[in-house]
Amino acid sequence: MESIFIKYSHIQLCYRPSPSSFSSPSSHSILSPLPADHPRRSLVKPDPTRPGHIYLFPSIPSEMEDYLKLFVEETSFYNRMVLGTFLPESWWGPLPHMLQGWLRNYIGGVLLYFISGFLWCFYIYHLKRNVYIPKDAIPSKEAMLLQISVAMKAMPWYCALPSLSEYMIENGWTKCFARISDVGWPTYIINAAIYLVIVEFGIYWMHKLLHDIKPLYKYLHATHHIYNKQNTLSPFAGLAFHPLDGILQAVPHVVALFLVPMHFTTHIALIFVEALWTANIHDCIHGKVWPVMGAGYHTIHHTTYRHNYGHYTIWMDWMFGTLRDPVEEDAKKM
Repeated sequence: MESIFIKYSHIQLCYRPSPSSFSSPSSHSILSPLPADHPRRSLVKPDPTRPGHIYLFPSIPSEMEDYLKLFVEETSFYNRMVLGTFLPESWWGPLPHMLQGWLRNYIGGVLLYFISGFLWCFYIYHLKRNVYIPKDAIPSKEAMLLQISVAMKAMPWYCALPSLSEYMIENGWTKCFARISDVGWPTYIINAAIYLVIVEFGIYWMHKLLHDIKPLYKYLHATHHIYNKQNTLSPFAGLAFHPLDGILQAVPHVVALFLVPMHFTTHIALIFVEALWTANIHDCIHGKVWPVMGAGYHTIHHTTYRHNYGHYTIWMDWMFGTLRDPVEEDAKKM
């Protein structure tokens, strides 16, 4: 039985017709097979390296376009869901697709920032006042308002990065795939793990360079490090960066798309999870969940400037000798 493979970036889309015709795809097919009289059948050629297989070279433009439309359809759905909820269609409907995506990301980012920040602050500073944080470590309203101001000035620029990544994905420049069924669950899980390792490695070194290269620290990262004590740190500090600083630290999410096949929806979700995660690691509460780089570790980073550059886990700091454990720090103080 012959098989036809269309190679789209990293994905091989498999056709497995019956020996007698091209009309019965197997369960592995994700597009309709070419009928016997299809005009593009002339592009089907035997693959000398794989007896019994034939390739459709290199990817027929129309077939690639059909696949890329899946990404456009998904982002268009997100646009309708978010923009249609908050704005009249006459305001956003005429906008170019990429600008719609930016506006949707901006609205989503602002909502996520304020909802998560206010709920978390209400919980730890009001409902659980003095339970997790000593009274003298609770940040002032002025400090939190300053953090909100810095974050809101940067938010329009932050949203340019996911909008750009969506544009590159929709144009087939990355290794993104649209559906988990295209690669299967085992491959999806392995690829997602590799993606997260690349992101962790990239953010660690980007963060460290923003400290080690003096002009980068002075003109970019110092904006975030004015919050250098417990009573100046809050969940609202999580996105209080110079715009370029925040973008640079998120760039590994986009770079990873060119290195490992990644599910599109998962990629978008992880970018927005960043807003929740950065709020969490700036609340000064040490969760003591190994090997998570929680707020206990990150508070040390804000007070020493030379330790705990990692993002989700402590592994990079452990590997490169920059780890400082908050439990050990507390023991020393005692």
